Amino acid sequence: MTTDKSWTQIRKRSNSAVFWQGLQSFLQMAKPHVNDRGFNRCPCNRCINNVQHQLEVLETHIHRFGFMSDYNEWIYHGENVNAAGSSNVPEPNSGVHDMDEMFEVLEDIISNDAEVEQLGTQSSNVQYDDLFTALNSELYAGVSSFSSLNFLVKLMHLKVMNKWTNKSFDELLKLLKLAFPKMDLVDSHYEAKKLMTKMGLGYQYIHVCKNDCALFWNENSTSETCPVCSESCWKMQAGRRTGKNVPHKVLRYFPLAPRLKRLFATTKTAKLMRWHRAGKSTDDNVMRHPVDGRAWKDFDRKHPLFADDVRNVRLGLAADGFNPFNNMSISYSMWPVLLTTYNLPPWLCMKPEYLMLSLLIPGPQSPGKDMNVFLRPLVEELELWESGIDTRDADNDRKVFKMRAALLWTVNDFPARSSLSGWSGQSYKACPTCNEDTPSMRVIEKTSYFGHRRFLSSTHRWCSNLDFDGRTERKRPPRRFSSVDIMDQLRRVKTTTPGKHPNYGGVKRKRGDDELNWRKKSIFYELPYWAEIELKHNLDVMHIEKNIDDSLLGTLMGDPHKSKDTDNARRDLQNLGIRSELHLYEDGNRLMKPAAEYTFSEANRRKFCRFARSVKFLDGFASNLSKNVAQNDSRIVGLKSHDCHVIMQRLLPFGCRSLVNKTISSTIIELCTFFNQLCARIVNVTDMVKAQDQLVIILCKLERIFPPAFFDIMIHLVLHLPEDAILGGPVYMRWMYPFERYLKRLKDYVRNAAKLEGSISEGYVVDEALTFCSRYFDDIETRFNRPDRNDDGIHRTRKLFVFESQCKPMGKQSQVYVEKNVWDRAEFYILNNSPEIETYLNQHKQELQLRACLNPDEAHRNEFADWFFEKIYAMNRVHAPKVTHELLSLASKSNIVVSSYPACIVNGVRFVTHARDVRLKTQNSGVFVPGTEHEIFYGQLQEILEFSYLNDFSVVLFKCKWFRCDSRRMVTENNITSINITSESYKDDYDIDLLQDNSSSNFTLFVDLGNLPQINLQ
Repeated sequence: MTTDKSWTQIRKRSNSAVFWQGLQSFLQMAKPHVNDRGFNRCPCNRCINNVQHQLEVLETHIHRFGFMSDYNEWIYHGENVNAAGSSNVPEPNSGVHDMDEMFEVLEDIISNDAEVEQLGTQSSNVQYDDLFTALNSELYAGVSSFSSLNFLVKLMHLKVMNKWTNKSFDELLKLLKLAFPKMDLVDSHYEAKKLMTKMGLGYQYIHVCKNDCALFWNENSTSETCPVCSESCWKMQAGRRTGKNVPHKVLRYFPLAPRLKRLFATTKTAKLMRWHRAGKSTDDNVMRHPVDGRAWKDFDRKHPLFADDVRNVRLGLAADGFNPFNNMSISYSMWPVLLTTYNLPPWLCMKPEYLMLSLLIPGPQSPGKDMNVFLRPLVEELELWESGIDTRDADNDRKVFKMRAALLWTVNDFPARSSLSGWSGQSYKACPTCNEDTPSMRVIEKTSYFGHRRFLSSTHRWCSNLDFDGRTERKRPPRRFSSVDIMDQLRRVKTTTPGKHPNYGGVKRKRGDDELNWRKKSIFYELPYWAEIELKHNLDVMHIEKNIDDSLLGTLMGDPHKSKDTDNARRDLQNLGIRSELHLYEDGNRLMKPAAEYTFSEANRRKFCRFARSVKFLDGFASNLSKNVAQNDSRIVGLKSHDCHVIMQRLLPFGCRSLVNKTISSTIIELCTFFNQLCARIVNVTDMVKAQDQLVIILCKLERIFPPAFFDIMIHLVLHLPEDAILGGPVYMRWMYPFERYLKRLKDYVRNAAKLEGSISEGYVVDEALTFCSRYFDDIETRFNRPDRNDDGIHRTRKLFVFESQCKPMGKQSQVYVEKNVWDRAEFYILNNSPEIETYLNQHKQELQLRACLNPDEAHRNEFADWFFEKIYAMNRVHAPKVTHELLSLASKSNIVVSSYPACIVNGVRFVTHARDVRLKTQNSGVFVPGTEHEIFYGQLQEILEFSYLNDFSVVLFKCKWFRCDSRRMVTENNITSINITSESYKDDYDIDLLQDNSSSNFTLFVDLGNLPQINLQ
């Protein structure tokens, strides 16, 4: 019987039922002839039988690229042919039409789908039928290049990007239906979401005991009662089930393997997963990514087989609780567990598009000590370490490789760290690094982590000084606890019953002395490599810095809510017998507290508040801190974590200099400088080694200044931050800022306050699918192609350097007539800074020397522009090949009427003139330019002028007010540079816009708190 092959010649395939029926018949014929992995040769116009794919991919390719015109005898796909040996492979068709982007999306999704790999049959992928139907449906009659699926995905993407409500989306669909009745479109957001979830990766429902004792999963999946407390899995009323089986709690688990496989499913991310090998620093002293840290290198050394394949995945885990209700008076704590992939470049791996939600632990209570129960599914899947999973690499011709994954460390705030690690962050041994040697002492109503002199050399003079706590220091520094020591400690920890049932896991028990601060053994120790990892749990710099800033600022300001200088703190000094001048005393019937030198006076407190209210930062650098200053200039309130970050590193060092004595201010500045150094994008190992010794001195200085009650565990943990940086690399890839911001995104998914976890899970899956699809879209704005806030547009390629530096003007354009002498100086400045005409500059200087001018430099400045004009035009008349349009335009001089702008963006940096800056809450008029002899020139931007030339060429100049920066007027102390601004230099000079090669940038100007006419530079 002859097979009908006419369908292979149909060109309009999207709406052809004949083509679709013929394709299905072809696939049915080919199904028995796949290999043991479900592969067969692909006869599309792109693969031309040279590449093997699964049948689902064959279906997509043939539909997208068409069937090979020269493949008439289907010998590879089941057709019996008498003529043997006809295996010639024709050349590919070069006239393939680029079609709908969703073809490529579905191709990448299907080719790496787990079920496809296991079964290899079309019947196993019924979930994609609706997607292909929408893909093959025209949006409306006559539009074959825009499918219904493509339009719907882009419309849903706009909804997510612009945060439309579900109701507004439904109303938009109704309007589109009314305006275009024949449009093939879904009727509601619910139907659109159902279609989107078929491109997502889904999640699993796992029932949880009401007391968090166990999961009804794996061996307990069929059980209806908890194996620990015997409580029913289902909600009960009057001892009986409700009409429908409703579980008490549901854990949402988002499988890790398919999400990692999807990173390799498209060439848009598969190549980036190799970045850590090619992008690591070549200088062992410089760290810009965790791959440069000692922990990563040590892991590679211990596990060479894992390190050999660059595609094996390194993961970081973060967990934190948040309240999904806008009304914070409602007590509810939901805990997402997030994963990030450290294979990616540093500018991507902390972006929300690359963070993966792994677990959604239900509320209303936090998991606490039962975190191990909820982490069980993730830890079992992390067995990818041993067995690996077959994954197609889109960056390597879709070849299959064994992908393995390892968990490098966790990132959490200190309380959550206790839940994950098992080491309690309370009591006398709260420090997980110092372990049982944690320096601590009991003061009134709290534990103080005081006594950092023990980290000094035993011969240091401070060890015998009684001013610290009234005693000499004879203790040795804390020991270094190896992984073997830690495992020995964990063997002594008693196994506890999980859960919160009052008769089982909820019974409080007293830890034995040999258990130290261990509450449990973390489930992560079930991973075969976990015990040997040097950096298991990161100390979160974000929360440490915020707590220290709250303590410092609260104590300096005398804030009654946050100050550590309380009455009990003064009684502690009296009990220790030190600093008698600070002891409380009675004045009649009143208890008096002497003023301390580490707190601001009333006048200085108001002065600091006025300073904080008046300070301006660069655009996008910080929030408007003036909103946090109380109206009466007495307090600073409502600070967020990033506000504390900015105050600690930028504001406090400047503000405290003239408000407290030099001993106190210099110590605070040293601490702030360390945080500034620690949070840099590129970290120097040598600096961190030095910082370890310097921090001991800084903490000892603080102990001589503040009372012991000031020293909570957060102050002590600063001591271990340099070591963490040496092990893990830059802090910005190991702190909670990106994860905390991601919690806000999860909170935005809530649409039904009665079904919080369900709303978040469904919203995440849809957003995950749309994010994957948006990687393929170029015709709409997506998270991957949207311009930056300070994007300066497309640069046109020029041959002359001065014309190449283009900027994006901002604000109202005004035409300015430039005086002749100013225009002459600017014209010469432009010519003199054009390296391409250096030959002509030298030639003119030589001619001046032959003329024996009395002042050749002045003559050169005054005459060169006219000489250059005549020279170039003379060469142009004889058609000299060196004379280009750009060179001729440059020689023709600019228009004496120039364009003036109040602001512009160059190389992603925003510049604003000082006249406009004074009206804004931000400050972008500061300019600094490095000189030829490594000196730096500081100034304020006065005008932005654009000089126009022939043929639409232009040059932008900055007219600046420069400050004199000699040794008498510029002083650097404690890493703070101060400049006297009463004298100027280079008056009326112009600075060419050299930002194209990053030789100029912004800086922040701080007005000093004193009355001196000086500024501080940041």
